[in-house]
Amino acid sequence: MKYTQGKYPIMEKQAIAEDTFSFTLLCPEAAAIAAPGQFVHILPAGFGLRRPISIAGIDREAGTLRIVFAVRGKGTKALSELRQGDAMDTIAPLGHGFTLREDAQHVVLVGGGIGVPPMLPLAAYYGERSTAISGFRSFPQVILQSDLEALGARTILCTEDGSVGAVKGFVTTPLEQLIQEGVDQVHACGPMPMLRAVAQLCIQSGVPCEVSLEERMACGVGACLGCACKTKTADGEEKFLHVCKNGPVFRAEEVCW
Repeated sequence: MKYTQGKYPIMEKQAIAEDTFSFTLLCPEAAAIAAPGQFVHILPAGFGLRRPISIAGIDREAGTLRIVFAVRGKGTKALSELRQGDAMDTIAPLGHGFTLREDAQHVVLVGGGIGVPPMLPLAAYYGERSTAISGFRSFPQVILQSDLEALGARTILCTEDGSVGAVKGFVTTPLEQLIQEGVDQVHACGPMPMLRAVAQLCIQSGVPCEVSLEERMACGVGACLGCACKTKTADGEEKFLHVCKNGPVFRAEEVCW
């Protein structure tokens, strides 16, 4: 696993929703080797542990990575208060990313909440071959729909309370319909209950599915053993793998749900 570490300057900062921010970092070495599904590990000033944040955009020509995160605690609050020109102490890129299917004709990208940002690099790769299903609790949390559309993806917005979007309810409702119409691959990221439901639907339907797991991490490189995930092999043998190193992306059938 190749990665770089440095204090990378913030080229752009935007508040894109309630307590949700988008940053663009100038880090040519990391951008040159980053892949969809990988993440960065950022150390907020004055804190001892880094925060893992999914990569939401890769621009190799400009040498930048985009990250999008929600304020969840003191660490991410400190990161959100940084300004354009400040530097982020970052290790990047980390983890095992998504498998890109050059042969796929229709790929569904399923994101729940802050699991939507890592769908952007996939939408950039698949373009019009992709449908992005995004799920949020309510209108104030909705992010990145226009970004997905600009990359060529068809978008389906779901909110649990029906305050906005075509679907009131969960992402599995439109996913099930799309599977019936024909899907070659599903990529998903979001809360564990959502991933479990998506994975079970795909496994039952025989559709290849990859899931990006969210987990608390300390080291980010597989040394501290703090982000162990119970998995199983094809012959049913159970074993623990590390989300930071072996993941965060796993095949749906690998995970012990």
